[in-house]
Amino acid sequence: MSKQLYDRHRRLRSSTSMRAMVRETKLTTDDLIYPMFIVEGENIKNEVVSMPGVYQVSLDYLTEELNEIVSLGIRSVLLFGIPKEKDELGTQAYCETGIVQEALRKIKKEFPELITVADTCLCEYTSHGHCGIIHEGDVLNDESLELIVQTAVSQAKAGADIIAPSNMMDGFVSAIRRGLDEAGFENIPIMSYAVKYASAFYGPFRDAAGSAPQFGDRKTYQMDPANRLEALREAESDINEGADFLIVKPALSYMDIMREVKDQFNAPVVAYNVSGEYAMVKAAAQNGWIDEKQIVLEKLTSMKRAGADIIITYAAKDVARWLKD
Repeated sequence: MSKQLYDRHRRLRSSTSMRAMVRETKLTTDDLIYPMFIVEGENIKNEVVSMPGVYQVSLDYLTEELNEIVSLGIRSVLLFGIPKEKDELGTQAYCETGIVQEALRKIKKEFPELITVADTCLCEYTSHGHCGIIHEGDVLNDESLELIVQTAVSQAKAGADIIAPSNMMDGFVSAIRRGLDEAGFENIPIMSYAVKYASAFYGPFRDAAGSAPQFGDRKTYQMDPANRLEALREAESDINEGADFLIVKPALSYMDIMREVKDQFNAPVVAYNVSGEYAMVKAAAQNGWIDEKQIVLEKLTSMKRAGADIIITYAAKDVARWLKD
């Protein structure tokens, strides 16, 4: 009796070593950027209630935090600032002695090998919580760009290796590129929040950064979650304006978009594994409903498989420990 002929796919799954040999997508610490929340003041290390394991830290705790990050093999950090004072124009965003600017100087002095990515937006610094100048309830586009450019240049002067504008004003990449070049920072790359949806997954971040809008929402400048082609138009505009990286945010619910961005544009794609995605996994793990390590590693690997070259994630420290193990 002849044997039945069919494909033997299981041959390449027969052992741990065999599976590792043929693995198509691999996650490493080089892929990770760790977001940090730097707060003005002293002796502050506040855990974010909705993001267990994530802290707001003052400058005097920054060295301790960065020692841990570097020891884990993480090479890049993304900085968000939380000022003591806010105003309608978000002046602390572009102040020479602003909290992010001070953090950048400290990091470049103590940890020069770390890549510092500066989030470039106004929402953490404005009293109304929006990403630009408000006039009669509307967020003004071109007038806001002027302040965003000032913010980017001040961050570059303080030592930022990468400028990451997240404000979603039309023309923000072009304006920042021009501003950086005119200030002598033509070699500083722009990591654009090119595809940023008006998502419900951002809630815990707004707790961490104190950046919730005081009125209305951000749907007039962030993207409709139902739209696919709009994402490609946004990414194309940013590439044409001089973006060096393209961020897709959030990551988990938008992997179809990530794949299309990767396929259509010749630039590194960055997945932002956002606060809501992080918080859901943490909550489920703390209730004993899931295996946190396996879920997180599967999730981040799937982002790489979908096209991400880099992943911004609040789980970076946990992931680095698991990968070492």
